[in-house]
Amino acid sequence: MSGINKVILVGHLGKDPEVRHLDGNVSVASFPLATSESYNKDGKRIEQTEWHNIVMWRGLADIASKYLSKGKLVYIEGKLRTRSYEDKEGHKKYSTEIVAENFTLLGRKTDFENSESSNGQHKDVEEMPKPEIGGKYAVDDSENDLPF
Repeated sequence: MSGINKVILVGHLGKDPEVRHLDGNVSVASFPLATSESYNKDGKRIEQTEWHNIVMWRGLADIASKYLSKGKLVYIEGKLRTRSYEDKEGHKKYSTEIVAENFTLLGRKTDFENSESSNGQHKDVEEMPKPEIGGKYAVDDSENDLPF
C-alpha cells in the first residue's frame, strides 16, 4: 500500500506572495501562512501560532499573485516536501514546505471588493475577474511536474 501525503491548512498570509520566474517561464510563488489554535490552561486562554512555508507552482502561482495578499484568510490543500541545500559554510540544511495543490479564498465578501495591494494603491477590481467567495483555485499541472 502506498502512503498518503496530504496537508490541509486554514490561516492568514504573513506577507504578500513572492513570485519568481524560473527558466522556461515557470512561475513559483512562496509566502508564510500563520495558523492559530487556542486552548485553556489554568483558566487562561492561550493562543499558539504556527508558521508554515507555502509554495505554489505555475498557474496556481500566477493566480495567487493576483488574489492573495498579506492578512488574507485562505484554505490550502497540498503536500509536505522536505528539500535539502548547503548553506554558505557548506553545512547541509533542510527545509520543509507545503506545496499547494489548490486554495480557496475565505472571509467576508467585502474583503475581496476593496482589495489593496501591499504598496497601498487601490487595485482596479473592474479589470480583474472577481473571485467567488469560497471559490476554489486549482491548476492541473500534472503533465508538467518537476522531478523534485
